[in-house]
Amino acid sequence: MPAEKISKNKYIIRAENKKYADILIFANEKIIAAAGEDRSIEQLKDASRLPGVISPVVGLPDLHEGYGLPIGGVMAQDVKQGLVSAGSVGYDINCGVRLVRSNIKYDPKKIDKPFLRNLMIAIEDRVPTGIGKTSEHKNIGISLSEIAREGAQILIKKGFGDPDDLESIEEKGKMSRGTLSAVSERAIRRGQKQLATLGGGNHFMEIQVIDEIYEKDLAEKFGLAKGNLSVMIHTGSRGFGHQICSDYVNILMKAAAREGIKIPRRGMSAAPIQSLEGKNYLSAMAAAMNFAFANRQMIMDDVREAFSEVFGADPKKDLGMELVYDVAHNSAKFEIYQDKKILVHRKGATRAFPANHRECPQKYKDTGHPAIIPGSMGTNSYILVGTKKAEESYYSVNHGAGRRMSRGEAKRTISREDFEKTMGDVLYNARDFRQVVDEAPSAYKDVTEVVDVLADAGLTKKVVRLKPLAVIKGAGGEG
Repeated sequence: MPAEKISKNKYIIRAENKKYADILIFANEKIIAAAGEDRSIEQLKDASRLPGVISPVVGLPDLHEGYGLPIGGVMAQDVKQGLVSAGSVGYDINCGVRLVRSNIKYDPKKIDKPFLRNLMIAIEDRVPTGIGKTSEHKNIGISLSEIAREGAQILIKKGFGDPDDLESIEEKGKMSRGTLSAVSERAIRRGQKQLATLGGGNHFMEIQVIDEIYEKDLAEKFGLAKGNLSVMIHTGSRGFGHQICSDYVNILMKAAAREGIKIPRRGMSAAPIQSLEGKNYLSAMAAAMNFAFANRQMIMDDVREAFSEVFGADPKKDLGMELVYDVAHNSAKFEIYQDKKILVHRKGATRAFPANHRECPQKYKDTGHPAIIPGSMGTNSYILVGTKKAEESYYSVNHGAGRRMSRGEAKRTISREDFEKTMGDVLYNARDFRQVVDEAPSAYKDVTEVVDVLADAGLTKKVVRLKPLAVIKGAGGEG
């Protein structure tokens, strides 16, 4: 069935029968047309036909084809009768973003390009970037087992951050049931040396300036002032999470076959939530979630140290470098909707609980917690809050701009001249543009257009806009 427009920026594909779920897509006419050019809508249809699925399956405006559930996809499952799907979380488990504010006023005469370049070098000296890189933190007295179990909380106990940080991290930096007992030896080997590393693909660290305020009161409560510098950190669970997904795609497919459950495509690999394999996946996934929370926590500590070196000041007391919030993009979480416990899969989707939601952090109870929407390399980013109307998408919003061009196509078609033109004055760390050309702004949708889709539909409010000054990326494929 074709997508039917039912209100501004909202389309529905009605279920073929009562066993299946409707599909709700938030998009404008341009985005819905583009979604028909790849397999993203077919992938939403696959999800809508899984046993135990709850209606609707949701597509967000950064929707594009992925492995299994599309990027920008949200699927909820009944806890008793439903499935947990490794493919609907993805390989980069808890790929996510955290925003660090500061009270540093951006003065282009003082914080000029040479100054920014020195700051980038100081950060890169501490945080390895690129595929396969290993940690600079060799002897911190924290085991991978502790990280898998306790996430960011164990780092803060050991002095890498402050207890106050936990109120500003989704799940307070720790998913329950995380354990290495559900994780393969190969995944453990991959994770042991990757704490506090960025990775490659779309992962980045970015120095930004807050250049537009849309909601003054909310911006003040988030500690965001126009003209101040901020830092955005985007990375996930690295090879540890990638291996866990790879392992469990196989494990869950075998479990589904044993149970007589038909999975439409291998990428949608799933098994009953209540099965041994399903429970083990949730434990392994939680371990990867916790690794990613710890990874971003450690990187933030390194970034603060770099700022301290370059500015010659205390990063918190003098520079006001405080964590605003940390959100996850790829996860499966038990949540309460309409007084019912369900399992919500988000793949390339950001949770956005509004004010007074029962699970909103106490720090942001009166406002709703910040939802961080990074732009593509060299473009603006946004901070939003969800509204009560966001319940329509299981309180989920887009996680970025969304690709409009595959990595291969970007490498084939974007010239150096085109790349430099789209980057403008934004500094980047790659010595050769070909190392990062697949992340060029022109390979992505317009993030402002994507953000406006949900704002105009009433699911979000824009709080501030962030303009990039310098971006650090690692060479290599996805995360």
